[in-house]
Amino acid sequence: MTSPASGDDLPDYAPIPRSALGPALNDQGYYVGRVERNLYWVTDGVYQSAFLTTPDGVVLFDAPPSIGGNLRRAVDEIAAANGVTNTVTHLVYSHHHADHSGAAFLFDGNVVRIGHEDTRRLMLRDNDTARPAPEVTFADRYTLEVGGERVELAWHGPNHTPDNIYIHFPDHDTLMLIDVVNAGWVPIYNLNLSEDVIGYMGAPATALSYSWTHFICGHLGRLATRDDVLVHQQYIADIEASSREALDSVDPVPFYQHYWPNVWAGVKAHLDTVTERAAAPVIAKYTGVLAAADIEAFTTTTTFLIMQSLRLDRGHLGPVHP
Repeated sequence: MTSPASGDDLPDYAPIPRSALGPALNDQGYYVGRVERNLYWVTDGVYQSAFLTTPDGVVLFDAPPSIGGNLRRAVDEIAAANGVTNTVTHLVYSHHHADHSGAAFLFDGNVVRIGHEDTRRLMLRDNDTARPAPEVTFADRYTLEVGGERVELAWHGPNHTPDNIYIHFPDHDTLMLIDVVNAGWVPIYNLNLSEDVIGYMGAPATALSYSWTHFICGHLGRLATRDDVLVHQQYIADIEASSREALDSVDPVPFYQHYWPNVWAGVKAHLDTVTERAAAPVIAKYTGVLAAADIEAFTTTTTFLIMQSLRLDRGHLGPVHP
């Protein structure tokens, strides 16, 4: 792998909309803030975690390694300010991915680890000592009650991953759903590196079916709002509509005729043309609206996945050979 000789060799992108940015980080590189009452969130500007303070201990939700030891500092800061215990007694995993749980090993001892049954299966498969598998698991729903506080955990089918769950704080007007909506930003490559296209596309509607005002999305520097989820939905809907139009209007025959018998070259030319045609108007529409919309690879790879899902999952292939 090579690196650019200097910053002058790197591309420039559109300015980040101010609405996409969150609060300033402290000298230690993190921000911790109150969501509601005794529910707090932590960010390093790229990743997010949350914790709930109770008389019986602290419940932590995800442990991203990029925040790492600052999670402990954030808990200590809030506990000292409010005169409550700083002992982490429970750790809830949103899903199995290491970028959201790779600092879980920092909280050892008697911590009760909770997650979906597939989170346990996948963490045991991965055999990563930084991510001890949850001992307490559930299939569809689980109510966590600690120190008089209640958190509702639910699995509504695969989306970003097979095990990604909805974490609802009904008494704190908050929902936590990781790696689906990015507050004020486009998804990165391939629908935020998601495994189930249809599940990912449907997840925001499920999120909106809950009652909440605050949304912890797992990435970047601020909490999301219901409007953020609606803008995300429209971005994805625009990609889907544009992909349908491109599939219907791009004639594949010339590509295959030109490259025959190199069939895969014909496939590449055809699908690349469809993808570029579908992505271009979406990139233009959302540049300046959603941060990083002008990083073409993000919208283009997301468009490719949605376009392929239209073809393979929903049968938008064109005519059947007679």
